[in-house]
Amino acid sequence: MRSPFIFLFLLLAFGAGLGARAETPREIIAKAMVTEDAEEQVKLIDSLIGRSGDDVRGLLLAWKEGSVYIYEQKKGEGDSAVTVKIPVTLDEKQDAEGRQLARGVIDGQPLKNEKGEPLLLSSGDLTQADTDSNLRTAMKSVLDLAALSAPDALTRRNAVSKLGMGQDPTHLAPLQLRLKEETDSSVKAAIREAVDLIALKNDDAKVQIDAARDLAAIGSIPSQDFLQQLLKDSASNPPVAAAAKASLASIATHTKWVNFYGTIFRGASLGSVLLVVAIGLAICFGLMGVINMAHGELIAVGAYSTYIVQNIFGAGLALSPFGHSIWIPGVNAGGYAYECYFLVALPVSFMVAAGVGIVLERFVIRFLYRRPLESLLATWGVSLVLQQLLRLVFGANNVQVYSPKWLSGNWTVFDVILGWNRVFVIGFAVLIVVAIWLLLTRTPLGLLIRAVMQNRTMAACMGVRTERVNLLTFGLGSGLAGLAGAFLSQIGNVGPSMGQDYIVNAFMTVVVGGVGSLAGTVVSAVGIGVADQSLQQILLNPVMGKILVLVAIILFLQWRPAGLFVTKSRGLES
Repeated sequence: MRSPFIFLFLLLAFGAGLGARAETPREIIAKAMVTEDAEEQVKLIDSLIGRSGDDVRGLLLAWKEGSVYIYEQKKGEGDSAVTVKIPVTLDEKQDAEGRQLARGVIDGQPLKNEKGEPLLLSSGDLTQADTDSNLRTAMKSVLDLAALSAPDALTRRNAVSKLGMGQDPTHLAPLQLRLKEETDSSVKAAIREAVDLIALKNDDAKVQIDAARDLAAIGSIPSQDFLQQLLKDSASNPPVAAAAKASLASIATHTKWVNFYGTIFRGASLGSVLLVVAIGLAICFGLMGVINMAHGELIAVGAYSTYIVQNIFGAGLALSPFGHSIWIPGVNAGGYAYECYFLVALPVSFMVAAGVGIVLERFVIRFLYRRPLESLLATWGVSLVLQQLLRLVFGANNVQVYSPKWLSGNWTVFDVILGWNRVFVIGFAVLIVVAIWLLLTRTPLGLLIRAVMQNRTMAACMGVRTERVNLLTFGLGSGLAGLAGAFLSQIGNVGPSMGQDYIVNAFMTVVVGGVGSLAGTVVSAVGIGVADQSLQQILLNPVMGKILVLVAIILFLQWRPAGLFVTKSRGLES
C-alpha cells in the first residue's frame, strides 16, 4: 500500500528538483541591489567570481557609476498590499517632462504600469542603488576576473597585469585556468608573469625561489619593486635573498639593453621626423640657395590640410574666416572608410602646400634669387602673414587631429615599444628619400634641376626654361614640407605656429649634412636624432640634452663649415 505514496513522493521531489535552477548573474546582482544587509551584498557579489560575460560586467559598471535605481512597486490591495523593490535602469531618451523609460535589471525589459503601458520614471523620484567601499572592492575583483575572458586581447592583458600587481593568492587558480585556454602569446606571457608575482607572496621558500628565477628568465621589468621587497623580507632566509638578488641583477641588465635599443629607435624616429621636415628645405635652401623662413608655415599648411580632410571624412567642419561663416560638409564615413582618411590626406597636404609654395615663388621668391639676405627678410615677413592667416581661418587654439587605429597601437619586441606612427614615419621617410634620389638622378626633370642649380646662366643659354624649373623645384620642396606637416599632425598638436618648433632644427640638419647634399641631410637627421635621444637618456634632462647637441653642432661647423658632404659645382666656385 505504501508504494503508490512513495512513488508519488519521489515524483514530487524529482519535479521540485527540476523546478530548482541556478540563479543567473542578473538575478544575483538584482538580489544584491535590493538587499539591505551589507555583508550579504558582498557575499552575493563574491559568488559571481569566475562568471564572465557582458551581463556581469555591464551591470556592475552601471551600479558603480550610479546608473541603477530602486523602484518601489505596490502589489495587492488593502492589508495584503506589499511593496516590492525592483532594481531598474533608465534609458537615455527623455520625454517632454524629463521622464525616461525604466527597464528591469533582471530581464532588461521595460516595466509596465497597471494598464500594460511602458512605465516612464524620473531619476529624481527614485532611490539610487548605493554602494560602499567593501562592495566596490568585491565588484572590482569580479570585474577584473571577468575581463580575463574578454574578446579583446589588450583588455585581457591589462586585467592579467592588474591581478599580478595585486599579488592576491585567491586569483592564482583563475589565472592558471585561463592560461590553459589562452591563445594569444602576449597574454600568455602576462599570465606567466602574474603567476610568478603572486608566487613571491607564497610561504614556501622553494616556490619563491622558482618564481624569482622565472621572472629573471622572462626579463620582467615591472617585477623589480616586488623583488626588492622580497629581498628585504627574506633577510633571514639566505637562499631566497640570493635568488632575489640574482634576479634583480639579471633584470637590470635586461633593462639596460631595452633602454639602449629603445633609445636607438626613438632616435631613428626623431631623425625621420627631422628628415621629413628638412628634406623639403634641403631642396629649397640646399639646391636653390633660397633661405625660406616660411618653410615652417608650409608645414602648418600640410597639417591643417590633414585636419580638413579628417573632418570631411567625418561630420564636417565649420570655419569663420574674416568673420564669415563657412560650412564644409562631411561624408560621415565610419569604420574602415573613416580610418583611411590619412591616406587621402597625404597627397592632399602635398598638393596644397606645393600650391602655396608655387604662389610664393611666383610673387616673391623669383625676384630674390642670388640675394640671400633679401630672401630671408621677405620670407620671414611671409611667415608672419601666413601665421596670422591661419589664425583668422582656424583660430588661435590648437586643433586635434586623431590618429587612425592602424597608427595608434604599438609593437612590443623584447620590451622595446615600437609605436606604429613612428614606424610609419621611418618607413615613409625612407620612401621619400628614395623617391627624391630617383627624381634627381633618373628623370629629365632631375637633370634640369641639377643643371640649373650648377650654372643657371649656362643652362638658360642651352635652352632650359630656368623659370619653370625654379617654379617646379620650389613647389616640390614646399610639397614635401606639407607632407611633413601631415606626419607631425599624428605626433603632436596642430597650431598656427607649429612650424616654428621645427624650422631651426631643419636648417641645422641641412647645414650639418652639407648644403645641397641629399645623403648629408639623411645622415645629419639620423645622427642628430640619435644624439639628442641618447643625451636625454644619459643626462635624464631633455633641456640639457638639446643644449649639448646644439653646442656640439656649433663646434662641428667650426671644424667643417661646409658640413659632412661638400657639394662642388661651378655655381659654388663662381
